[in-house]
Amino acid sequence: MTIVTRAGLLLAATVLAAACAPADAPSTTGPSAAPSSAAGAACPKGGLSTLVPDTLTVGTDQPVYQPWYVDDAPENGQGFESAVAYAVADQLGYPKDKVAWTRVPFNAAISPGPKSFDLNLTEFSITDERKQAVDFSAPYYDVKQAVVALSDNAFAGTTTVAGLAGARLGAQVGTTSYDAINDVIKPNSPAAVFNTNDDAKLALSNRQVDAIVVDLPTAFFITSAELQNAKIVGQLPAGTGTPEQFGAVLDKGSPLTSCVSEAVEALRSAGTLAALEQQWLTSAGSAPELT
Repeated sequence: MTIVTRAGLLLAATVLAAACAPADAPSTTGPSAAPSSAAGAACPKGGLSTLVPDTLTVGTDQPVYQPWYVDDAPENGQGFESAVAYAVADQLGYPKDKVAWTRVPFNAAISPGPKSFDLNLTEFSITDERKQAVDFSAPYYDVKQAVVALSDNAFAGTTTVAGLAGARLGAQVGTTSYDAINDVIKPNSPAAVFNTNDDAKLALSNRQVDAIVVDLPTAFFITSAELQNAKIVGQLPAGTGTPEQFGAVLDKGSPLTSCVSEAVEALRSAGTLAALEQQWLTSAGSAPELT
């Protein structure tokens, strides 16, 4: 009777595995073992499972505004999000001539259902509620909300959040700017809702509202280039926990999500995101914080 020991079984299994391995398979034992290339294989440069083969389709709203995009032409590479989109695409192996743009309304982009884009950059704040319908990439920008009023408005000199309770406030529908009105300011009367920031600015100019809430870079652009008689009343408090962050939107369960996140993180590590932020977004230093 032959007695097979446990050590013998392990040795036999090791020999059998070695015999069945492909001739060019790298060794996985000993100090010379090569690192895994699984991450690279999952995100082949220029070979992702995109909607259109060999093309990365990037979505954004219409219209889009400075400083995020310039001249409502996302394809020109100007503006922070246009520049970030092209940088992410290049990191993924898609040069500028392999990037296509498509326009999608803001709310439609974050609604459940198949998307007409591979990723979308339109100042989408990452929220748990939105994550139920779409995927988000790693964040590419930390943002604060700001209050903008006409310089001669009674609330223009307000220095506290509580001081805005009696103001007529407004913001674009479906945005975290609108949420900030309800969750941070909590005004006495319901906030006015607008389809676009253009509509909100028009209402401010026509004095239909006392102030509007927008993200801080947009507030700088409004007050420096669009409404000469407007001013930033102040930044809203960041609150506790994770700061508000923008991320690229992808289809729920998209096979590209992890690859896009890796590209964003690579750009952050290389200092590219910081450089683009410095180039396209005004420093927040000159906007007071509301207490």
